[in-house]
Amino acid sequence: MSDAQVVTRFAPSPTGFLHIGGARTALFNWLYARGRGGKFLLRIEDTDRARSTPEATEAILRGLDWLGLDHDGEVISQFERADRHAEVAHELLAKGAAYKCFSTQEEIESFREGARAEGRSTLFVSPWRDADAATHPDAPYVVRLKTPTEGQTVIEDEVQGTVTIRNDQLDDMVLLRSDGTPVYMLAVVVDDHDMGVTHVIRGDDHLNNAARQMGIYQAMGWPLPVYAHIPLIHGPDGKKLSKRHGALGADEYQKMGYPAAGMRNYLARLGWSHGDDEFFTDAQAKDWFNLDGIGKAPARFDLKKLENLCGQHIAVADDAALLHEIEAYLEATGADKLPIEKHDGLERAMYCLKERAKTFPELIDKAHFILTETPIVPNEKAAKNLDPVSRGILAALTPQLQDASWTKDELEAVLNRFAEDQGTKFGKLAGPLRAALAGRAVTPSVFDMMLVLGRDESLARLDRAAVEKEG
Repeated sequence: MSDAQVVTRFAPSPTGFLHIGGARTALFNWLYARGRGGKFLLRIEDTDRARSTPEATEAILRGLDWLGLDHDGEVISQFERADRHAEVAHELLAKGAAYKCFSTQEEIESFREGARAEGRSTLFVSPWRDADAATHPDAPYVVRLKTPTEGQTVIEDEVQGTVTIRNDQLDDMVLLRSDGTPVYMLAVVVDDHDMGVTHVIRGDDHLNNAARQMGIYQAMGWPLPVYAHIPLIHGPDGKKLSKRHGALGADEYQKMGYPAAGMRNYLARLGWSHGDDEFFTDAQAKDWFNLDGIGKAPARFDLKKLENLCGQHIAVADDAALLHEIEAYLEATGADKLPIEKHDGLERAMYCLKERAKTFPELIDKAHFILTETPIVPNEKAAKNLDPVSRGILAALTPQLQDASWTKDELEAVLNRFAEDQGTKFGKLAGPLRAALAGRAVTPSVFDMMLVLGRDESLARLDRAAVEKEG
């Protein structure tokens, strides 16, 4: 297998949004394939027609798109391949590796009740397993796989290690229902084989399925994939992640304003590690990711760690790419699109907005001085810094700035000189300047705001604040 191209897959059921656990499974498959020049395929397991919806498929695709997990080739629909799945079941019948079972539901239940009463295993043993075809009635039947009755099935799992299941604990699994439709367990194996999947990386809730699915591989003479069953994600309290722990869907995290790069980094660290590395890039993750770095114990979801990593990714992000993602965030939340002048201002300001912002709402809040409408209306806290004395100071300051060359050093020099002339320190000027330029008491640095706004807009805002009447 070392010479073969690595092929992984993500195979969600379209019954809802892209769950955060599913997002991590997709990420692990994507990293493993991308880091080895392999293929990452996407299959929608839509055989449950009652619960599968096109809207859920769309939600899953949107979630993967937001996370930047691109897949190779077309999206495969499992339902559309039903004829192929049935074809394999009939091939197994022809080989004698499967059989027609005519037992009714009532007969199966009666068998189980008798077994319970006698303290025997309730695994159904079909009387049709070795029946002569000549004795088959003209009645509905299911097709069952002939599972070995002795010995054991051994799963060599890259995460869980060697897992052994006694064959007498496995029943003869149904492959085709009485209406001729294939079951999910058969469909998964046929699809993985036909798609050339070499590595099945999925949640450890599928571990028992692997033992049963291996029976189909072996009966068909197909090579087994490499299995890696990864632990589930728990909440901070150690219980299985659920709605009570907060957001569950990837789309909810986009709407909360987390950057995709930070989310990828955090999800990669959730159950997998590379030494003590916490913060890393996509390139590093692809290079480092391997199956032996995945732990056996469930990972705990920690919102504080997620926020911390997201802040680090915002700080180092390319400005244009960050702006593009902020616009996608605004669209996802139904907010208005940025007018072109606000867009340009935000891009100019990005250098002074990125530090210490953990989410896009925090960054946008810092950008209030650009995004707000003019004339500036100061909030209650900022208005306290615009008393008559402060307005007088601003009126005296504006002419000093008229002829300043608009660089940070020059602006610092002018403001410090002015403060000295007023017999005060620059810190005393900062409050009124913030109120005049942004209408807020907490803002990026006064110099950064003036540089981003430019000479004309800065002076216009200072002028207006200087002459406006109180109240």
